[in-house]
Amino acid sequence: MRFPRFAMGGEIFIMEAPKNLDHQGLLQVLDLTDCGAVVSFLGITRGFDDGVEIYRLEFDAWQDKLGNVLQLLAETAIESFGVSKVAMAHRTGPVEAGENIVSIHVASPHRKQAFQACEWLIDELKIQAPIWKKEVSEHGEKWKAGLG
Repeated sequence: MRFPRFAMGGEIFIMEAPKNLDHQGLLQVLDLTDCGAVVSFLGITRGFDDGVEIYRLEFDAWQDKLGNVLQLLAETAIESFGVSKVAMAHRTGPVEAGENIVSIHVASPHRKQAFQACEWLIDELKIQAPIWKKEVSEHGEKWKAGLG
């Protein structure tokens, strides 16, 4: 599902698996006019965690709220850090080991603000976004604590 561009310049995408999250394609939606930096984050499902083989993560989301939360995060980052554009995408459903989970791109006139905003965005997404994940591993299934 794609949420429309909003006035502050962010793009939000929420993708149901098994669609591939195209990290580079997401970057292409940003208008980089007057930007001197793009800082990106790509979260990937690990194949191993503490020596345990991870087969996949299964993400569940409160779909009616997720787009609004991500939009508010993007708007807050733009206002708080003085960046120009934000594009974010997060998959839901099963995400196999080695596949992309979340992608964030922050475009800004200057690199320092872009780095700060990108770090803040992934940290806040994990705290605020109504997304839950279940880990499926060689030891079985378990819900991971917290959101994101």
